[in-house]
Amino acid sequence: MKFTTALTAALSIVALQATALPSKRSSTITDFEVLNFALTLEHLENAFYTQGLNKYSQSDFIKAGLPPWARGRFVEIAKNEAAHAAIIESVLGSQAVQPCEYDFGDTDVKAFVDFSALAETVGSSAYSGAAGLLTNKEYVTGAATILATEARQAAWVNSAILKGAPWSSPFEAPLSLNQVFTIASGVITGCPSGNAALLPSTLKAFPALSFPANATPGAKVQFDITNPTPATTGPFFAAFISGLNTTFVPLDGDSNEVVIPSELFGVVFALITTNGTQVDDSTTVAGPTFLNFVYDSQGKIET
Repeated sequence: MKFTTALTAALSIVALQATALPSKRSSTITDFEVLNFALTLEHLENAFYTQGLNKYSQSDFIKAGLPPWARGRFVEIAKNEAAHAAIIESVLGSQAVQPCEYDFGDTDVKAFVDFSALAETVGSSAYSGAAGLLTNKEYVTGAATILATEARQAAWVNSAILKGAPWSSPFEAPLSLNQVFTIASGVITGCPSGNAALLPSTLKAFPALSFPANATPGAKVQFDITNPTPATTGPFFAAFISGLNTTFVPLDGDSNEVVIPSELFGVVFALITTNGTQVDDSTTVAGPTFLNFVYDSQGKIET
């Protein structure tokens, strides 16, 4: 029996044996809601690859300077994302969230590849963060198998296609549901009305945070917050999450300037917070935003 078939069967049996949805815990988030959140992300990735591969032909990939085999690998990733969505839907049945509408903003193959790298990396961080919310061991196992593939896909895009580093640190950065949803909301333009009731009631997107495209470690840059919360008061800090480490930089009053820590490299998630020692949803002002400080095999930032 193929592994994917065995996994589907195992998860389906668990679902059929359940007489009710997972009970509420102290966090008020159920396994059912976590799986629907994961499915929301898988729908997004599935739509992205389906739409992109319908737009960009083999000729487009080659004209963009990519090798002849590149598009075929993206086709394989698209099939993986479709399989991820299908297996979660098989568990949730009629109570599964439906795909939303999206605007990925890609107008050429380069933009498609760049978003793919972001989506796969954020997907890995999303599963890393959500793993601790699941109580059913079968679901944890299923999520782990998806996480491993998302991470391998991220490594392939970043190294084989973008010619960068396949990883950034010894550990993946685990993001909270709201942190992931904030990033995902940047491309979601609308969702079926019934989806909200199937997702965690506490799910929300923080105001969007953006850094200039040429931001580099050690540089002083201006950031922008879209629709900031008026009632939020300081002091404020810029928090840079890299793997399991977070570096905090105090901000000067209400200034939107920050010096990016010079020791950062690779994938970093930046937020604005009101706490200079820890990052959580209660102290987040804006973000996270995705940053990628490309570095060479000697650990030096490429400029």
